[in-house]
Amino acid sequence: MQMQTMQAMVLPGPDTAEPVPARVPVPQIGPDEMLVRVRAVGVGIHDSYFLPSGLSFPYPIGIEAAGEVERVGAAVTGHRAGERIAFVSTMQPKGGVWAEYAAVRSDSLILPIPERMGFEEAAAVPVAGNTVLRALHALAPMPSQAALFVAGASGAIGTFAVQLARQHGWRVAGSASPPNHEYLTGLGATLAVDYRDHDWPDAVRQWCPGGVDGALAVQPATTAPTMAVVRPGGTVVSISGDRVAASGGVSVAGPAYGADVRGELLTLMDDIVAERIRLVLERVYPFPDAPDALEKVRTRHARGKLVLSLG
Repeated sequence: MQMQTMQAMVLPGPDTAEPVPARVPVPQIGPDEMLVRVRAVGVGIHDSYFLPSGLSFPYPIGIEAAGEVERVGAAVTGHRAGERIAFVSTMQPKGGVWAEYAAVRSDSLILPIPERMGFEEAAAVPVAGNTVLRALHALAPMPSQAALFVAGASGAIGTFAVQLARQHGWRVAGSASPPNHEYLTGLGATLAVDYRDHDWPDAVRQWCPGGVDGALAVQPATTAPTMAVVRPGGTVVSISGDRVAASGGVSVAGPAYGADVRGELLTLMDDIVAERIRLVLERVYPFPDAPDALEKVRTRHARGKLVLSLG
């Protein structure tokens, strides 16, 4: 029998982080896996280096996508062929999701796509939504009228963070480059500061005397400076993974990776469909332009999410 192949964006070998187009075999699924026809891919800065050990090259990259279940393994329950799903598939030796087909383990984060949501929108939700929800869980208990600061607020995670904080009834300030300040206030932030301005902490403290109740440090190297605007007893959640010790009564935590936020993710998707939460796709790239999308996201200046479309 002739081996079925597919178009994919792959790392050709261990010495490069730059994906190239290639035809590779369609992955064979095991009993606890599903074969998914990928329709859209969420692009992340991690896509070219978040890789399993012992992989074989050429290796399709990527971890976040949306598509249709083509086939289910014998041990898979709760899913069926034809189902539309958004999912995160990580550390899969058989390959990532920058491909026409992906093998997805049944224990992966898998979300049914609401009827009125398209694949491109759905592909933008799982990673950013999962990350921000777990980050919010990691904050110290916050009062109903709390103030939150988001360092690096204009990207996919920050876009959700600002709006979800507003749903909690919190006041929100965020940092971004000046061209994105109006964007942030349009999402519900009441203060936007320029992270390149050395006086931005003063502006935040004038806005919230005594310090904000909590903060999310989305971009690398933002955790330490963000601690200066948090009140004693508050928490900075380092989404970027900065290693910074607690200081001045301000604690530092990572996202609450043990929290079960699947129900909240489903609510988030429903809120997007109902336009209670705004999903921002800065650009949808055709699949052949995937390297351009990765180059753009590496700048850390994307507004909202970048997505690849496979039709």
